[in-house]
Amino acid sequence: MSATETAETRSSAEFWFDPLCPWAWMTSRWMMQVEEVRPVDVTWSVMSLAVLNEGRDLPDTYREMMDRAWGPVRVIIAAAAEHGDKVIKPLYDAMGTSIHLGGEKDFAKVIAGALEEVGLPWELAEVADSDVNDAELRASHQRAIDLVGDDVGTPVIAVNGEAFFGPVVSPAPKGEAAGRLWDGCVLVAGTPGFYELKRSRTVGPIFD
Repeated sequence: MSATETAETRSSAEFWFDPLCPWAWMTSRWMMQVEEVRPVDVTWSVMSLAVLNEGRDLPDTYREMMDRAWGPVRVIIAAAAEHGDKVIKPLYDAMGTSIHLGGEKDFAKVIAGALEEVGLPWELAEVADSDVNDAELRASHQRAIDLVGDDVGTPVIAVNGEAFFGPVVSPAPKGEAAGRLWDGCVLVAGTPGFYELKRSRTVGPIFD
């Protein structure tokens, strides 16, 4: 921290994710770049695509994925409850790397590998098929939804009393380009009456 970046001038941001979402993964990699070039400190929280899509009429293939989507977020919530919030980001990094960079579709393997990588007990994997921590999962998810509404997905970012969905970007900007995008997001999110800025996606997630 430089002399000009005192505790008073730094911002605190919260980033909600579901490890299954490739777009949230892209945005999270951008957010990590932002931390390096802007005075912002990020905390990481879980929201759930499975919860978000409850009761919705979905294609069979997507419904099947949503049925399996409970596992990773349940494990992260349980791990944080037992070992502290400090394990959330490392677990997300490990799961996301396996899913999005490694192409692993078996979420049981994703969970087991992530727990081993982060050094957490393998027994935590057992909560993937249990609703024992779903109240905490739903509460974390609802905190994000309460800020932005229920017609969005993951990720959600809150900063300086404002929150927004996205940004959806591919590939993730790096360095000062990441900082400029952050500046713009904070600006529009803090503009009274601003709700949406969007265009059709022409590329998928570009992982690097």
